[in-house]
Amino acid sequence: MRKKLVAGNWKMHGNLNENDALLSALVPGISALDNKTGYAVCVPYPYLATVQAKLQNANIKWGAQNVSQHEKGAYTGEVSADMLNDFGCSYVIVGHSERRMLYGESNQAVAEKYLAAQKHGLVPILCVGETLEQRDSDTTEQVIDEQLKAILTLAGVDSMRNAVIAYEPVWAIGTGKTATPQQAQDIHRFIRQGIAKQNSELAADVTILYGGSVKASNAEELFAMPDIDGGLIGGASLVADDFIAICKAAHS
Repeated sequence: MRKKLVAGNWKMHGNLNENDALLSALVPGISALDNKTGYAVCVPYPYLATVQAKLQNANIKWGAQNVSQHEKGAYTGEVSADMLNDFGCSYVIVGHSERRMLYGESNQAVAEKYLAAQKHGLVPILCVGETLEQRDSDTTEQVIDEQLKAILTLAGVDSMRNAVIAYEPVWAIGTGKTATPQQAQDIHRFIRQGIAKQNSELAADVTILYGGSVKASNAEELFAMPDIDGGLIGGASLVADDFIAICKAAHS
């Protein structure tokens, strides 16, 4: 049976004092939950060391929000997967819609980052999803199919054994809009069916998260859907009570 996961994406938020206060609240709140569900926070690069120190004895794992596809070299400003290993990262987000849209990351570049992460033992949280324009033009499935095809072509379907997928409808990120539980379920099922075309047994075990404005008020209903295995949480992951409530919703 596949394991649920709730992962917080802090994006470009936080400072040393705020992070310490947030984690000081999260650790006891989440430690009360059992390990049937996984918990993680993906934080800005400068805070990996302090987050590692704070969480090393907790049941919350940590990771980064991006990674270079390159091993090393003249890539000013980039961070390699091997560097993330120095800070005990378990996860790294690849292909987030903000990286694709604001920084022009192509499906091929995302696939290369996914492969680089796995090569160094990191679990990529692969983000896929459509814009409002794409949804309105009824090309959602085509867009997601192309995003997944890039991964499967480069890394192979077996790579999904050590990966997490996050469906994030771009139109529902930071807008307060949320796909209905059934809308989200429909796309999660489509993703799982796409993987099943190559390996049905593996597809049944792939963890697929929902990442579109999940809140404490809607988490339980979303997570009750049969193909939704938790969430990639943005703004609500910065509020301890909200993030703990979402973790409890996945746990229930």
